[in-house]
Amino acid sequence: MPLHNISNRQELVSFLKNKCVDIRKMIVQLTVTAGGGHVGGALSMTEMLVVLYQHIMNIEPSNPKKPDRDRLILSKGHGGVGICPVLCDAGYFPKSEMDGFNQFLSPFGMHPDMNKVKGIDMSTGSLGHGLSICVGLGLAARLDKASWRAFCVLGDGECNEGSVWEAAMSAKHYKLGNVIALVDKNKFMIDGPVEQIMSIEPFEEKWKAFGWKTTVIDGHSIEQLLDTLENLDPPDSQTPQCIICNTVKGRGVSFMEGQGKWHYGGLDELLEKQALEDIEKTR
Repeated sequence: MPLHNISNRQELVSFLKNKCVDIRKMIVQLTVTAGGGHVGGALSMTEMLVVLYQHIMNIEPSNPKKPDRDRLILSKGHGGVGICPVLCDAGYFPKSEMDGFNQFLSPFGMHPDMNKVKGIDMSTGSLGHGLSICVGLGLAARLDKASWRAFCVLGDGECNEGSVWEAAMSAKHYKLGNVIALVDKNKFMIDGPVEQIMSIEPFEEKWKAFGWKTTVIDGHSIEQLLDTLENLDPPDSQTPQCIICNTVKGRGVSFMEGQGKWHYGGLDELLEKQALEDIEKTR
């Protein structure tokens, strides 16, 4: 159920957009606290995570392990600096717990630990594993005759991994309509542009060829995310669904947008100030 009581569409979109501004500011601040982070890809997936946690997924932050909750696996597990602010804002833990983010003895790291961070459904880091985990979750839900969904957030560079496509085959074979993949297609990976390192195109056609119902949207459009995620096929349908979200690496920060060098980086005081000012202008 949504974490808010907003029914008016225009008010909902405005609410979620403002949440994205707040989350992006937290991402920048946590990157400074940590001394560096995978900030570019954290900023590119903000809208999809905010819409999922604030409006789409059946979750209960006060009861993070409730059996009938929807699950989300952050397959691009290096995005911890991006998902932890979303969980914090949703109410899983107070902001003060992140004060020592990625520091000695802090439960929060670059790759979130499911045994230490409330709301994290699986510890991830090595790329290419998340979708396989979601296949297992989808099968478990079916065996339990449960109606919850397993959402998986992948990176486009991550889709170079063969295990992603093994999982895609399996999800179709087992007719897992309760498995939803969202690809953060920001067009960069750690070594440079995805299309130069290892082309994934024709990307949409590949997912369709593997038997997935596939949609391509603007991953920064709250409206398109709402329209797509509110109209998913029911969990007991027989076709897994993939949403390819076209995004911008470093979204919201002028000197980071579309820059592969910000896959991982740190900010000094001046860059932090500029980044926060840039993000506030998007409100």
